[in-house]
Amino acid sequence: MLPSLLLLALPAVPAGAQIVLNPARNEGVIHVDVDLVNVLCAVRDKSGGYVKGLTEADFEIRQDGKRQAITHFAREVDSPLTVALLLDVSGSVTNVLGEEKAAAARFFQEVLRPGDGAMLVGFAQMIAVWEELTGSKTELLETLERAGPGALPVEDVEYRSRGGTLLYDAVNLVASKKLMRLPGRKVMILITDGEDNGSLEGIGKAVQSAQQADAVVYGIHYKENRLTGFARDGMGALTRLSEPTGGRAFHVSEKMPLTKIFAEIADEMRNQYGLGYTPPPGSPDGTFHKLEVKTTKPGLKAQARSGYFSSGR
Repeated sequence: MLPSLLLLALPAVPAGAQIVLNPARNEGVIHVDVDLVNVLCAVRDKSGGYVKGLTEADFEIRQDGKRQAITHFAREVDSPLTVALLLDVSGSVTNVLGEEKAAAARFFQEVLRPGDGAMLVGFAQMIAVWEELTGSKTELLETLERAGPGALPVEDVEYRSRGGTLLYDAVNLVASKKLMRLPGRKVMILITDGEDNGSLEGIGKAVQSAQQADAVVYGIHYKENRLTGFARDGMGALTRLSEPTGGRAFHVSEKMPLTKIFAEIADEMRNQYGLGYTPPPGSPDGTFHKLEVKTTKPGLKAQARSGYFSSGR
C-alpha cells in the first residue's frame, strides 16, 4: 500500500462508548456500553511475575479519590485488539531499521488473531500511514518489508517537513484521527529513540489524545547510538508517554532485545484484567478524572491508566 495521510472512515459508535468485556467473537456486531468506564489492568507480584486467578473482590477503583463499585469484571480480556505500530525512521535509528522490522513482523504473526487488526505508521520529519487498519497479516508484512525513510511522502500540505522528528505529533495524530472512535482494546507501540525536535504538539497533548482514545502506549527505546552520541534521554520521554495510559517503556539492550520486548508486551496483553464501573453523573464533556486501581492483597501492584476524559455522560 502506498503511503497515505487520509483519515479512516470510522464506524458510527456513540461518543464515550466503551468496550464490553469478553464479547463473542463470531457475532459480527460491535458491542458498546456508553455508561461504562472500562479499565484494563495487569497485576504483578514482588518478583515482577503476572498474578492470575484474582477475583473482583481483590480490586478497588477510585475516581478522583472516591471509591467506585465495580460492575463488570473479567479475568482475561478477550475483546478485539487494534495495534498501531509507529516506527521512527529518522537518521538516528535507521541503522537498526532491519531489526525493528523483523521483530515487528514476528509480533504481528504471533499476536494478531481473527477479529484483530493493525496499522503501520512511519515518522521522521514527516508522518506517513503506510498501512491503514487491516486484519490481513499478509498485507501488514508486505507493507512492513517496504517501510523505511524512502517511503515517507516528500511533502504534504498538512504535515510539512519541519526538519525534526515528529514523535509527539505522530502519537497525537494516530490517537485522535485513527483510534479515537474504534471499539475494543487499542494499543500503540512506539519504536524510537524518544527524541522529538519538531512537533507542533507537546508531550502533554500526546498523552491526552492517547487517554481520550483509551489506547495503551508502549514505548520501545533504542540503545545508545555510538555514531551520533545519543544516550538515554529519550527513555524519560517514553516513560512519560506510556505510564499514564497504563503502558510501559522498555530500553533495548543485550539482555532485553527487541524480540524479548515484543514478547513481554504480548504476554502483558494476555494477562490483563478488565474492570468496569458506572461513573458518577454530571461531569462536563472533556473533564479529566484521576483513576487509581489497587489490589486488596498485600504485595501486589496493579498497572492501569491514570485517568480518563468524560464524554458528557
